Amino acid sequence: MSDNSRHQGGLVVMAVAVVVSAVILGGAVRGIRRGNDTITVTGSARRPIRADYVVWRASVSSQQPTMQAAYQDVKRYADRVKTYLKENRVPDAAVTVPAVETEQIEEWNERGRTGRILAYRLTQRFEVRSDQVDSVTALSRRAAELISDGVPITSNPPEFLFTKLADLRVDMLAEATKDARKRAETIAESSGSKIGVVRNARMGVFQITARNSTEVSDYGIYDTSSLEKDITAVVSLSFSVK
Repeated sequence: MSDNSRHQGGLVVMAVAVVVSAVILGGAVRGIRRGNDTITVTGSARRPIRADYVVWRASVSSQQPTMQAAYQDVKRYADRVKTYLKENRVPDAAVTVPAVETEQIEEWNERGRTGRILAYRLTQRFEVRSDQVDSVTALSRRAAELISDGVPITSNPPEFLFTKLADLRVDMLAEATKDARKRAETIAESSGSKIGVVRNARMGVFQITARNSTEVSDYGIYDTSSLEKDITAVVSLSFSVK
């Protein structure tokens, strides 16, 4: 056999080997892809809850030419508010009364501050924290009654909190996980497949929203304006596919 014939024969053998290798490699890649097929789904669970803790904030203030006059006003107003709280059976332990805040009202002109003090504004704040949600809520709505007594009270809307989230967390995550599995099974069955083991799991943030709200945030929501709320747990699961 000539050198040329031997060379051509070698090329044919090499070409066949390349084709066979390509077929084997292609089969391996397809097998890897099938083995790595996954379904990623999101499951959720929602429960209605009612706030079991309330925070109510209010304040009184006075602005007078002298600090002494402003303080006398604020002290009189604050004493009346304290009496009002006692009359409505709010325990002293539930009330926080921080130090009086003092602000100087300075004179300004076109050049800026003149250095002259026009008046002093003093503010006394109150904070009520209680598990007596209904009674404190009702009290906050009636606080305007003090205005008729000459007390210029400023009442903020109550904040409604839920303190038993830790008690619900595990159960709600379990419910959300079951929901995710059902979704994955439905998707897999529609394509003639079955789900296998969990490949990846990620817990989302809890959402505490006003009742029947559809609001959602990646960072979580904690609504404090509503007495009646919904709590939602979300999980994301990836399942292998058989």
